[in-house]
Amino acid sequence: MATFPMEEPMCLIENQESKGLIVNQEALQILLGITQPVVVVAIVGKYRTGKSYLMNKLAGGKNGFELGSTIQSKTKGIWMWCVPHPTKQGHALVLLDTEGLGDVEKGDSKNDAWIFSLAILLSSTLVYNSMGTIDQQAMDNLHYVTELTERIKVKSPEGQAKEEEVDESGEFKRFFPSFIWCVRDFTLKLEKKDVPITEDQYLLDALELKNGVSKRVQDYNLPRRCIRHYFHSHKCFVFDRPASTSDSLQRLEELQESELEPEFVKKTTTFCSYIYEKCNAKVLVGGYTVTGRLLGNLAVSYTEAIRSGSIPCMENAVIALAQIENSRAVQEALAKYEEEMSKNIGKFPTETQEEFLNIHQECEIEATKVFMGLSFKDENLEYQKQLIHELAEKKSKYSLYNEEESAKKCKAILQKLSESLERDISEGKFSKPGGYKQFLAEKNSLVEEYNKTNDKGLKALEILQEFLTEKENVEAAILQADQSLTDKEKEIEEQRAQTEAAEREKQIVEENNRRLEEEMENQKKCLEDHQKMLEEKMEEEKKKIIEQNEWMIKEKLKEQEDMMSKRFHEESEMLKEQIKDLKKQNTAAGGRSLVGDILAAVLLPIALAVQRKWGLFRTNTG
Repeated sequence: MATFPMEEPMCLIENQESKGLIVNQEALQILLGITQPVVVVAIVGKYRTGKSYLMNKLAGGKNGFELGSTIQSKTKGIWMWCVPHPTKQGHALVLLDTEGLGDVEKGDSKNDAWIFSLAILLSSTLVYNSMGTIDQQAMDNLHYVTELTERIKVKSPEGQAKEEEVDESGEFKRFFPSFIWCVRDFTLKLEKKDVPITEDQYLLDALELKNGVSKRVQDYNLPRRCIRHYFHSHKCFVFDRPASTSDSLQRLEELQESELEPEFVKKTTTFCSYIYEKCNAKVLVGGYTVTGRLLGNLAVSYTEAIRSGSIPCMENAVIALAQIENSRAVQEALAKYEEEMSKNIGKFPTETQEEFLNIHQECEIEATKVFMGLSFKDENLEYQKQLIHELAEKKSKYSLYNEEESAKKCKAILQKLSESLERDISEGKFSKPGGYKQFLAEKNSLVEEYNKTNDKGLKALEILQEFLTEKENVEAAILQADQSLTDKEKEIEEQRAQTEAAEREKQIVEENNRRLEEEMENQKKCLEDHQKMLEEKMEEEKKKIIEQNEWMIKEKLKEQEDMMSKRFHEESEMLKEQIKDLKKQNTAAGGRSLVGDILAAVLLPIALAVQRKWGLFRTNTG
């Protein structure tokens, strides 16, 4: 069983002839075990273009992903290599090497399109690797980008009317990775009209659109338009040939850096440094950072959608992911509560109900923090409600345990204190004139010693009452047998005993009422704690959504300005509408929070249950 960090790559998504694309369970388990944020770099391109070499360098070595020195594609499916991130502490670097596009042996162009789509869906940075120059042939080889609207959906089709044709491409920039084009074996000078230009400018020039409405112009513009509008940033690296001879090129993984062309080595180092420093962790819409575990579940969701013949939907994948993660968040929060409670178990039995409730509240706060840290998109607070109810059950369990420990301790104290009294009863010491007063003196002394004993817990009064109730028949028998007392004195003693018993019962009821009032107050505090933490979380989420929308607005304003300057009026108007929608989303995101109302409704059934119980005790008091 491989573990993280991995010593070598492993196939994550297998490309089986009989079953199609399928997630490798061993690789999946590795991802599911990574709780760190992941920077996911995927590389795509035609086979035999040196993709694997770059990925090996990113992983910190020459070997790992298999290099192909023949005309056959060596990588089938999508291979994964997870290593600790070299510069971002607490992050993992996940490298995805895809099978070469355009391999004639596969005979299924749809396969290439799905591999390309999965690379986009899973990565935070997509590297496109090509040979020679960025020319029309290179653009034609990247035709998969023009099919993305057919291969990937943003919104669930179920949520749209059948007759409604929705162009979701405007939302792709929000979901898609950054885009890096690596041009290998580049031999031209980076110049434009005899003026030096940067690699990035070379790419942007290659992505310039042409004016016109002819099919030829439209075909020319389509891949360029998709690259410009779908990906949220664009970067270019051009590489010299790594070695001068064909023999050396075929033995690339065996060569030392000193045997490679210096400019190639230098550019490879620059490329790796850029990836390490500039490429960020993968995030979902709303600013949720993706961990290895989330990435593994995303891989399953998208691959299963493809296998079932449906189109991968990012919204559905995130919803499914939220359900998995929120369920896990509840369980981990409950485990945290148990962990924190176990640290306090030595304090049981607590002397007061307030002491127990304070322990519970502290543990619940820690558990809720865990839940808040892991949960996302908890629509209508469904999982928050589940957590509150299950915490209430665990609280009841520990409350019962606290009472049982108290009862156990009280009974042990009474057993020890009553040894002498029990012995005197069994030996008939009180069966004589004046025996009742002697019995009463010993009993009262026992009660006094019991009351002086500390740390008896919440059941002290009830267990004492049970003990004294058990002795009522013995006491009555001793009273009636005492010939030194008159009938009137015996009647007075009987009345006194009944009054004392009734007083103790009243104290027990009042104590229970007071404890239930404390319980109600504790529920109120718990509500306030949940509300405060949830409002902080939702404010942070709202802030992230607004920031993401502001970033999208800024990007689209730049696109609109560019389209206007080049007289692409139709596209400029489309962008104008998209910007208007984003501004509406920001206005809606900044609206009033209903957290308090929803949480109050969630906790109301619990509060009412306690209140009914409290009301019952108040009735009994009367």
